[in-house]
Amino acid sequence: MQLQKLKHNVRFTDVPINPNVEFHFILSFGIDYTTSSSPSPTDGKFNIFWDSNNLSPSQVSSIKSDHSNVKVALSLGGDSVGNGYAYFNPSSVDSWVSNAVSSLTDIIQKYNLDGIDIDYEHFSADPDTFAECIGQLIKTLKKTGVISFASIAPFDDDQVQSHYLALWRSYGHLIDYVNFRFYAYDPGTTVSQFVKYFEEQSSNYEGGKVLASFISDGSGGLSPDNGFFTACNQLKSQQQLYGIFIWSADDSKAEGFRYEKQSQALLANPH
Repeated sequence: MQLQKLKHNVRFTDVPINPNVEFHFILSFGIDYTTSSSPSPTDGKFNIFWDSNNLSPSQVSSIKSDHSNVKVALSLGGDSVGNGYAYFNPSSVDSWVSNAVSSLTDIIQKYNLDGIDIDYEHFSADPDTFAECIGQLIKTLKKTGVISFASIAPFDDDQVQSHYLALWRSYGHLIDYVNFRFYAYDPGTTVSQFVKYFEEQSSNYEGGKVLASFISDGSGGLSPDNGFFTACNQLKSQQQLYGIFIWSADDSKAEGFRYEKQSQALLANPH
């Protein structure tokens, strides 16, 4: 499976899609903040912060009808909103879950989406509150058939990990993929370090499908130029390569999506 995040200035049809690979686009981001010039938290009432002109409901329907192997999700949270950080900031578990279920059901159904990706990086709530809010949200959206899958996108940071691991402990059975951001490690990461990091996070998120990942601009982690695909082949030989997660299509476009093509060729090859 390949996951590709999209934000601005790129269309679904720009990205090459191999018919032999399960392919997920992730729209970035839906954020529970106002869309005003100085955004403020809305306690779970989500708004769209992606390029909805190029990534519209009709374009979602079109790419899915053209490619039966494509699913589209939306990512919640992200690093920033306006000129500040985007905080996970619920007033209570019940109010946040109620607002989030309602607002996300509307967005997901309007855009014909299939899943959600949890991508909060900053927190004004403790790990247990985060776990309950996000866990109940995923549970409810799956139960009502609004989504068919859910993923999380943690990285190696103490505060981030404390929140996501609390979520994993309580609701890991409802989370289909762990889109771990291995590109948040140092840019000089080697193949052997990458494999070690992968094993560590597979142990942290035990039983989960942890995906390998890279950042298109090569600014962090193990880049494709420095051996990312070598590491993937190692993981594949051990039956540990569940998929590849790429941030982001916006940056890959300038490179002609060459690494996307390489990723899909590797994933489509049965050996």
